[in-house]
Amino acid sequence: MSTHIVSMGGGGFSMSPTGSPTNLDRYLVELTGRSAPMVCFIPSASADDPTYVRRFLTAYASLGVRTMVLTLWQDAAASLARLPQADLVLVGGGSTVNMLALWRAHGVDRVLIEMMRRERTLVLGGLSAGSACWYEGCVTDSFGDLRVLPDGLGILPGSFCPHWDGEPKRQPVFTDAISSGLLPGGHAADDGAALHWVDGRLDGAVAERAEAGVIRIEPSDEPAAGGLVIERLPVELL
Repeated sequence: MSTHIVSMGGGGFSMSPTGSPTNLDRYLVELTGRSAPMVCFIPSASADDPTYVRRFLTAYASLGVRTMVLTLWQDAAASLARLPQADLVLVGGGSTVNMLALWRAHGVDRVLIEMMRRERTLVLGGLSAGSACWYEGCVTDSFGDLRVLPDGLGILPGSFCPHWDGEPKRQPVFTDAISSGLLPGGHAADDGAALHWVDGRLDGAVAERAEAGVIRIEPSDEPAAGGLVIERLPVELL
């Protein structure tokens, strides 16, 4: 049994023009290996926005899954007690800083780590804040401007930048942070692309549109490298 983490730069039902599920959503469900998996949506980064919750419930209703929602703004203790029932935990976008603060206050991070230790397949996924949170650090607009956030959950190694092509202002902030040592080397993903990790090791990359990709960025001392080594990774089109 394994833990899969699919960190999306963007995409899925959250960014679908019609709100319908996309190939990334279907990919997450298929990874559970179950015929009717329990999918828990965590909208903490959007302050449990009811519109976002309804969009999730509507989108995933067509995928043959059971659904639940983790709410931390109301009935947090009872909601958190149900979280271990999930086969797939899907984390929405919004404020990474606020989400991590809430998770640590309520112990969501501890419950997720305990779930990863069980002898069963678990899938964790998300986009934007819901993908950056798993790493050691990221670039976030949670403060209004773009800043480095060096204290992610650290479940995955290195750093991460979502929306690489969709929000190009993130690119220099992320690369400068890596070259200066504010962030460790890591990965960036376009909207519609995702990194797929299995038990803490990168297993590959997938995308739901042909032009979407992912890159690996590492610091370098080589004079010709300009302080960075950037490598575009192969991507499987879903």
